[in-house]
Amino acid sequence: MPALARAGVVDAGGRGLCLLLDALVEVVTGESPPRPAPAPPAVRPPATAVRETGSPAYAYEVQYLLDATDEAVARLRGELDGLGDSMVIVGDGGPGGGTWNVHVHVNDVGAAVEAGVVAGRPHRITVTRFADQVAPAAPLPAPLPDGRAAVVVATGAGIADLFGAEGAIVVPANPSTGELLDAIRATAAARVVVLPNDPNTQSVASAAAREAHRLGVKVSVVPTRSPVQALAALAVRDPKRRFEDDVIAMAEAAGACRYAEVCHASKEALTVAGPCRPGDVLALVEGEVHLIGADLLDTCTAMVDRMLGGGGELVTLLCGADAPAGLADRVREHVERSWPFVEVQAYEGGQPHYPLLVGVE
Repeated sequence: MPALARAGVVDAGGRGLCLLLDALVEVVTGESPPRPAPAPPAVRPPATAVRETGSPAYAYEVQYLLDATDEAVARLRGELDGLGDSMVIVGDGGPGGGTWNVHVHVNDVGAAVEAGVVAGRPHRITVTRFADQVAPAAPLPAPLPDGRAAVVVATGAGIADLFGAEGAIVVPANPSTGELLDAIRATAAARVVVLPNDPNTQSVASAAAREAHRLGVKVSVVPTRSPVQALAALAVRDPKRRFEDDVIAMAEAAGACRYAEVCHASKEALTVAGPCRPGDVLALVEGEVHLIGADLLDTCTAMVDRMLGGGGELVTLLCGADAPAGLADRVREHVERSWPFVEVQAYEGGQPHYPLLVGVE
């Protein structure tokens, strides 16, 4: 296999099969089969990448998502703090628990994972050995003193295209501090705005901003919680303004954009809108469940009506990868019929899990 060849190792099962076939040839023919000369061992290039933060005394980066209660996470912080550094734990915990993003640099990988098992249910576990990280062949350019850029965290081909058209660099969801720092440095700008689009990513973005400051790059994090807020923020960006004033204008535009999303319940739960069962359609406004329905279109239109009841002139619709054909058009028709003075903009977002994202300005 090419991947094993590049690593200079062999497939143990394949090697065992070759030995059996060689033995069979020798028994049947009485002659030993010719053996090719061994390939030279692969040479690993020197590890020259700089870790994004923390002490060089720790050799591994451990990350995982954790389903746990607030109390268990509080104990986990103490455990991981004694194992290493660069610890970041962010999440959406509550009285019934939630999902947390855990990041830490350690030498004892097993202890870091076991601490997560004790605290709750870790999943999507990744371990990176810093010695295996290789720097890019070409050095990154020095930041341009007058350059400005935007880095946006988002998932979905359509959403990425929208942000790309606004001149932003897009980083996939749930990035590490190092991935965000790499994106910031790749802009070659001395002033960068980061739009995390997720409460769990805001702490990671802030950590990347602190590291970028040490490299001479000024980074401001606008605390967007949804891609529709990031679109509103980028729409008011003006390079002629002072950078600080521009950041304030973007933050105000994002804050003025109310956001919502529609998804399907994966398990039975008790919400502020009542109990839900697997398969129910959930409409979340500003992160809280406001409506529970059985029909996707009816729930989407009812959610938009509820949001426009509080005022609004512009509705932005982002259709997800799993949205049925024509969903955005039917929601648009409903708004044009019920709210004739409201403008509607609809795009194919391609985001997973959420058939529809909505922004109201």
